[in-house]
Amino acid sequence: MEELEGGPAGGPAGRLRGTDTGGAGVVVTDEERVARAALCRVVEPGDEHGGRWLRELGAVELLRRLTAEPYRSGSLTGASERRLQGYLARTARVRPRQDLELIGSLGGRFVVPGDAEWPGQLDDLGDARPVGLWLRGPADLRRWALRSVAVVGARACTPYGAHMAAALGAGLAERGWVVVSGAAFGIDGAAHRGALGAEGATVAVLACGVDVAYPRGHAGLIGRIAQQGLVVGELPPGDHPTPGRFLMRNRVIAALTRGTVVVEAAYRSGALATARDAQRLGRHTMGVPGAATSGLSAGVHELLRGGAVLVTDADDVAELVGDIGELAPDRRGPVVPRDLLDPVTARVLDALPPPGRAMTVPDVAANAGTSVDDALGRLYELHSLGHVERHGDIWRLTTTGEHHPDARRGGP
Repeated sequence: MEELEGGPAGGPAGRLRGTDTGGAGVVVTDEERVARAALCRVVEPGDEHGGRWLRELGAVELLRRLTAEPYRSGSLTGASERRLQGYLARTARVRPRQDLELIGSLGGRFVVPGDAEWPGQLDDLGDARPVGLWLRGPADLRRWALRSVAVVGARACTPYGAHMAAALGAGLAERGWVVVSGAAFGIDGAAHRGALGAEGATVAVLACGVDVAYPRGHAGLIGRIAQQGLVVGELPPGDHPTPGRFLMRNRVIAALTRGTVVVEAAYRSGALATARDAQRLGRHTMGVPGAATSGLSAGVHELLRGGAVLVTDADDVAELVGDIGELAPDRRGPVVPRDLLDPVTARVLDALPPPGRAMTVPDVAANAGTSVDDALGRLYELHSLGHVERHGDIWRLTTTGEHHPDARRGGP
């Protein structure tokens, strides 16, 4: 085990004042920061046993008890002997100063509760709150998280899913929202690229150390996010992902953001776990519908039946998670010539029979519920606009061009 005395090389110097669950004025000492950096190698992400001890004892005292030689039986309660032995075995791996030096050499930092950059919404996770967060990138995480949306979904997505995720990423970024995802193949990568393509803000939350490019095929994407946005992780530098760590990573994505959008997910999908975490935390949960025959949309449709909100573009998302006044535009089809008619004239037009048949003015007036003189005047108006034709004393619909009755809203 590495010696824990001294200041954290690579970490913020001196004492930082920020906010924590208990309110403003929490002081983060160098000893606290080093202890939390060490505990990142002992307490797995989302471990509520470790989180409870951390809350009750504080980081420094918890680490002291775990590293005491020999360990005093009963000093930590509530965990099985097997689990406790696992904690004790992992204390041999702690190297906080080396980890802090490494993150500093990468231009990154280690942020803990009480720091000014700590996102307070993570405290909603209770004892499953991260011990700390390792960051790479120039942006302020707390500020970005205040206006952020998660876009997640299937790794093996369809072209439709990739298109929708990229469009959502770009659209949200253009509206000033930060796009948060997990940097995985498929939907995650498409959402990140959409935001970057719009020269917007994006955050990648990893299930490994922030110096580890996973998946390897996204090394370039993760590097670009680290330059333009933020790469975030609970695990110290060099740590690699495991299946359980991916699931625990999802709770951070859900807690960090105002809402989660799922774009394509099968019934057994990690993206659905993120959405359910968001629901439990009281965040907005949204889904993008897909084909009823697509297995990759089955999970999204199940989520929608369970109370998630259907969204189709960035306007829908911004209206749901945004501030008062961020309304999506009214939805309607294209305006056709018939839409420009006043109500009585439109009624006269509707009174005419289908193409191929004609009608006298009195019959039109009777069908439209107006006088013969009024019906005749309206028919001449419709004639000038190209909607109807006159043949002696009878009138019929024009059957050519844009004035064919099929061009009218609702058909003949």
